[in-house]
Amino acid sequence: MNITMPNLYDSDYQLWLESTINQLRQGDFQAVDWQNLLEELADLGKNNRRALKSLLTRLLEHLLKLTYWQSQRDYNQAGWKKEIRNFRLQIADLLEDSPSLKSYLREILAKCYLDARHLMIDETRLDASIFPVEVLASLEEILDENWLPDWGAINLPKQTKESRLDLL
Repeated sequence: MNITMPNLYDSDYQLWLESTINQLRQGDFQAVDWQNLLEELADLGKNNRRALKSLLTRLLEHLLKLTYWQSQRDYNQAGWKKEIRNFRLQIADLLEDSPSLKSYLREILAKCYLDARHLMIDETRLDASIFPVEVLASLEEILDENWLPDWGAINLPKQTKESRLDLL
């Protein structure tokens, strides 16, 4: 049975991938399934961008938690700091592989911050006015493994743990 490359793409993706790599290495460009290969390459770029957007949003969300969710900070700050470090490391890994994506991070910073802010408002049920509308730091600070916001310098209204229990 002779399976064509486009059919192989649908029936056995891994075999299609290995065959395509071999064809390219051997210079057998006539046999390459160009349509699906180009689609895969385009998707790869989109996946990296989606991953960066998600990681940056989650990083900002945890920085906001650490800074503004004072009623939960004592109990959760170690976990939040661990997540902050993890998101920064994953972002650094993606940027190491694709340094040109750093400019993309600059493009999406404000949107990711607003997304993180909305997630925090929904999760904490704190008044939206507590969370600044503008990004809390520069991209360089946000990505800096040694930087954390100075929550002691922020004057917040008193929060109680009961406000979190209202969600249950």
